[in-house]
Amino acid sequence: MKGFPDLPPIWFAGFAAGAWGLSRTLPLIRFDNPVTDLIGALMILGGIGLALWSLYWFRRRRTTFEPHHTPTALIVEGPFRLSRNPIYVGLVAILAGYALRLGTLTPLLLVPVFWWVLHRRFALPEEAGLRAAFGAEAEAYIAATRRWL
Repeated sequence: MKGFPDLPPIWFAGFAAGAWGLSRTLPLIRFDNPVTDLIGALMILGGIGLALWSLYWFRRRRTTFEPHHTPTALIVEGPFRLSRNPIYVGLVAILAGYALRLGTLTPLLLVPVFWWVLHRRFALPEEAGLRAAFGAEAEAYIAATRRWL
């Protein structure tokens, strides 16, 4: 699929559509109740908040947030003190919250697969880019900060 945008939100949309499809076609173990709906909603809101907070820091430091582009600043403030990939953590939380709100176990099975895709396609190459762009400063940050949580 040459020319198709290889971006985390595109992958997220695909996995969200897959979660919806699985919940409708292969609904294993139903748990549709107010508690899981609330937890799911809080995870969605938390994920959105974390992603927006992270994007704020990209804008503040005037560097790209697009994967596969060379960063011009190493962000170590805000949510980047807690995780090297807070936007991806946010996207995983949103997908997990959405899967919970769908009310069956099956969509939740996609969450670790989505995490794996983000890890392999985006997080690992971005870390290599940070090392190439910022050298020892990036190494120190990577050594001191967790990749996920």
